[in-house]
Amino acid sequence: MPRIKRGVAARKHKHNILRHAKGYRGRRKNLIRTAQEAVAKGWNYSYRDRRARKREFRRLWIARINAASRQHDLSYSRLMYGLKNAGVELDRKVLADMAINDAAGFEQLAQLAKANQQAPDA
Repeated sequence: MPRIKRGVAARKHKHNILRHAKGYRGRRKNLIRTAQEAVAKGWNYSYRDRRARKREFRRLWIARINAASRQHDLSYSRLMYGLKNAGVELDRKVLADMAINDAAGFEQLAQLAKANQQAPDA
C-alpha cells in the first residue's frame, strides 16, 4: 500500500482556519493553534447569537407595542387579547412597525381591541 502524504490537505485545512481568523488581533490571526481556538469560539458565539437575536427582537417589539398601547389606555396584554378576540392576525413585528410609523392605523387597532375585551360568544 502506498504511503499517504497529507501535506496538501493539511495546508488547505490550516489555510481555511487562518482565513476565518482574518481580522483577529495578535497571535490569534496567524498561529494555527491559537487561531483554531478563536475561530471555534467565534463559531459557537455566532450559532448561539443567531438564536438570541430572535428573542431580542421579540422583546423590542413587545416593548414598543406596550409603549404605544399605553398611550391609548391599554396594557400590552389587553391589546393583544382584544386583537385576538377581534380576529386580527398581525404579528408583533408588524404591530411594532405600525406603532412607530402609522400612529393612526395603530389607534384604530387599539379601539378595535378595546371594543373586543369581552370573550366572543362561543
